[in-house]
Amino acid sequence: MLAVLIIFNAANMNAQNRNQPLDARQQHLAAISALTATGDIEKLKTQLGAGLEAGLTINEIKEVLVQLYAYCGFPRSLNGINSFMQILEERKKKGITDVVGKEATPLTDSSDTYERGRKTLETLTKTPQSKPAPGFGEFAPRIDAFLKEHLFADIFDSDVLNYQQREIVTIAALAAMQGTDGQLQAHIGMGINTGITAELVKEVFDIIENAVGRERAETARVVLSKIKK
Repeated sequence: MLAVLIIFNAANMNAQNRNQPLDARQQHLAAISALTATGDIEKLKTQLGAGLEAGLTINEIKEVLVQLYAYCGFPRSLNGINSFMQILEERKKKGITDVVGKEATPLTDSSDTYERGRKTLETLTKTPQSKPAPGFGEFAPRIDAFLKEHLFADIFDSDVLNYQQREIVTIAALAAMQGTDGQLQAHIGMGINTGITAELVKEVFDIIENAVGRERAETARVVLSKIKK
């Protein structure tokens, strides 16, 4: 627990010098995402409990862990979910009742999932999205369909988390992993389109430095520096 306090006290100290700091819930969303992506289960378990204490609901954390299958794969997503189940059971045995939180609003949009996902991506990027996506989508149409239908429709359609929260989760996961700089740059841009400022992105990278390591944080900061303000 001391390590957790050090992580978030450091983030909070940095945040005090900025006008719009990440709140505690956002900080824990970023830390949970990063540790799930890197597969650091022991640190993740600590952060899952801390996230609940900070006010995240069970359903919000579950939504994070489900979303991450699209970015770090089923193994780490499932490991995160199994770890969360363990933490919830331990807390229940201690007499702690955690808030389940809202369920996803049932969808009323009858359009096909590819089209829903394409429209969601247009909202996030503020750029028209062709069908299929140029390049990889033309070469491998199935991956384009999976991207639109599963990630930006099935997952992003759930309003348990809003788009801004989902981009904090995504940015943290991509910053924590190696070899994802291109995707990180794209999602920083999407995050900015949802209202996340460059200063908030820097705070996410402060959390990455403390939770994962300085090397990953410095790499992410270089990516951020290349984005036109």
